[in-house]
Amino acid sequence: MGESTGRRPADRGPAEGRRVLMEDVAALAGVSAMTVSRVLNSPGKVRASTRARVLAAVRALDYRPNVAARVLVTGRSGVLGVVSFDTTLYGPASTVYGIERAAREHDYLISIVSLSALNRRSIGEAVDRLRGQAVDGIIIVAPHVSAAEGLRDLPPDLPIVVVGAAEELPFPLAAVDQHVGAVRATRHLLDMGHETVWHLSGPADWVDAGGRAAGWRAALAAGRCREPDSLVGDWSARSGYDLGRMIARDPSVTAVFAANDAMALGLLRALREAGRRIPQDVSVVGFDNVPESPYFSPPLTTVRQNFGEVGRHAFTLLMDRIGRPDAGGAHGRRVVGPELIVRESTAARRA
Repeated sequence: MGESTGRRPADRGPAEGRRVLMEDVAALAGVSAMTVSRVLNSPGKVRASTRARVLAAVRALDYRPNVAARVLVTGRSGVLGVVSFDTTLYGPASTVYGIERAAREHDYLISIVSLSALNRRSIGEAVDRLRGQAVDGIIIVAPHVSAAEGLRDLPPDLPIVVVGAAEELPFPLAAVDQHVGAVRATRHLLDMGHETVWHLSGPADWVDAGGRAAGWRAALAAGRCREPDSLVGDWSARSGYDLGRMIARDPSVTAVFAANDAMALGLLRALREAGRRIPQDVSVVGFDNVPESPYFSPPLTTVRQNFGEVGRHAFTLLMDRIGRPDAGGAHGRRVVGPELIVRESTAARRA
C-alpha cells in the first residue's frame, strides 16, 4: 500500500550538474519519495519487486543518500567506524577486512581510521573523529597491550566493540583464542615424539604474541617438557631468518613453533642453508595460515584463524550494543577457536 504513485517512471534523471535527490529516484522508479526512504532505511518493509525497482533507480542515478537527513529520520547513519593499527601484517589487515565484509553483508558502510600508534591520545582522537561523522557505533582493533590504557578512558555508554584486547574492559569483545591455537601447535609437535619445542615469539607488546607464548608454555608444562628460552622476533621473515641461524647451530633442536608464518618462512630458509632438513631433522609449525603457506618449501603446518568469523561476531556484538544504548558495560564475549592445518613441514622425530 502506498508504494506506487501510479505514474510511469521518468525517462531521464535530473539536469546535468544538479545533485541527485530522493525525489529523482522516486520519479525514475515510479514510486513515492517515502517508498524510496523505506527501501533505503527499512528494506524488509517493502515488496521485493518494488525494492528492486527502487534500487535499480538508485544505481542508474548514482544516488548518494544524505547522511544528515538519514540520521534525522531514522536516528542512525548506516555507517560504522573502525579504529585500527596502521599495518600491512596479515592478521590485523585480515581482521579489518573481516569486519568490513560482515558490515557490507548487512548494508552498512565502514569508515576506517588507521593509527600509527594505539595509545590514550590517538584512540581518543580517532573516536572523536568518528563520532563527528555520526557513526552508529565503533569497532576498535587493539592488537597492542598498550592500547588498553586508551580503551579504559572511553565512555562505557558509547556503542563500542573491541577486537583482540589484552584484558577485561567495559566493552564487548571478539577475538581468536590465541592460547588454544598455540597449545594445539605445540601439542602436535610433542605428540610426534619431539622431546621439547622451541618458540619464535612475536613482539612483547602484541596481544597475540603473548597469548601464543602462554599457550606454548602451557603445552610444555602439561607434557612435563623442558622449556627452552623463548626467542623474540618482530613478525618479519627477516627476524625468523636471523633467529633461525641461531637455532640451526644447535643439533638438539628438532621442533620449532613460530608465532607467525612470516617468521616461519625465514626460519625454513635458515635451516636449509645450514643443511638441516625439514621435516626430517627439524619440524616447523607457523601461525596464521597465510595464503602462501601451502606453497612454502615444504608446505607449512600452521594454525588457521577465521577472521571472517571474528568480523561477524564483532558486527553482531556492535548491533546488539547499538540496539541497547542504555545497557552500558561489557555485554558479550565471542572467542573463535583456531584450526591446526597439518602439512609437510612436520614429521615424527627420528630415533
